[in-house]
Amino acid sequence: MVQIGKINRLLVKGTQAYGIHLDGGVAGDILLRDKFAVEKYQAGDEIDVFVYVDREQRLVATTLTPTAMVGEFALLRVVTNSAAGAFMDWGLENDLFVPKSAQQDNMREGQSYVVFIFLSEKHNRITASSKLDKFLDLQPPPYAEGEEVDLLVYARTDLGYSAVVNSSHSGMIYENEVFQKLVVGQRLQGFVKKIREDRKIDLRLQQTGYKHVDSLSQTILSTLKDRGGLVAVTDKSPPEEIYALFGVSKKVFKKVIGALYKKRRIIIAPGGISLVD
Repeated sequence: MVQIGKINRLLVKGTQAYGIHLDGGVAGDILLRDKFAVEKYQAGDEIDVFVYVDREQRLVATTLTPTAMVGEFALLRVVTNSAAGAFMDWGLENDLFVPKSAQQDNMREGQSYVVFIFLSEKHNRITASSKLDKFLDLQPPPYAEGEEVDLLVYARTDLGYSAVVNSSHSGMIYENEVFQKLVVGQRLQGFVKKIREDRKIDLRLQQTGYKHVDSLSQTILSTLKDRGGLVAVTDKSPPEEIYALFGVSKKVFKKVIGALYKKRRIIIAPGGISLVD
C-alpha cells in the first residue's frame, strides 16, 4: 500500500517521454515526471520515490527527498503568504501549505517555524501546522528519569525552552539550567530530569550522577594535558568561559575540580588550574 508523504519503493510499469508510470497498487498508476529518470530506468525496475498529492489531487512521485515527511516535526522557512495561509520551503517544487487555522501565530514571510507535517483527511493534502500541542502524545510519557532523549527546541517561553521529546512528547528546559546558546529549531540530546504529576516532562541538557562526574574529570585532565598542563579557568571564572571550554555549568565544574584537587590530581591557583607534576 502506497504511503502518501513517505518514501515508497515502487515498480516501474513503463516509461514515456514525459515521465515514468509507477505501480501504485490499489492507488493506480503514479506518475514520476523526470526526464533524467526516463533515461535511467526501464520497466521492471524498482525506484525509491517520495509520493505526494499535486494541485489536481493526483498522486505523483519525485526522486527528491523533502526536508521532512508526514508524521515528522521540522524547522521550515515561509517563502510566500496568502489570504488562505503560508507556504513553506521543504525541498520540493511545490511548497508546503500551512492554513491560517493551523498557525499558532501569524506566520511571516522569510521567518522559520517548527511545524508538524500531516496528511489532511479533509482535503487529502500534505499540510503543516505550527500548533504542535495537537500532535504531541497525551499518553503518560514512557521515560525513566535520567534517560537520554532526542530534543527539538520549538519555542522559548518565560520559563525556558519548550522541546519535542523523541518526536512524540513535549518537555521543558528551564532557563536557569541552560548554560549554552539554544535557538528554535535546534536538535540536540538531553536527559529526562523528572516526570511531573501532571505528566509534563522536565528536561536537562547535562547528565547527572557519578558517570557524568567521572566523564568530566577525564575531560578536564585531557584538556590540561593537551594545553601543556595549565588552563586559565578556575571556580571564580565567568560561567560562559567555563561552558565554552568544558560544556558544563559552573556549579558542576566547581564540584569536579574540587574532587580532583582532593585527589591531588590538580592544583587550583588564582590564575587557573594545572596538573600535578
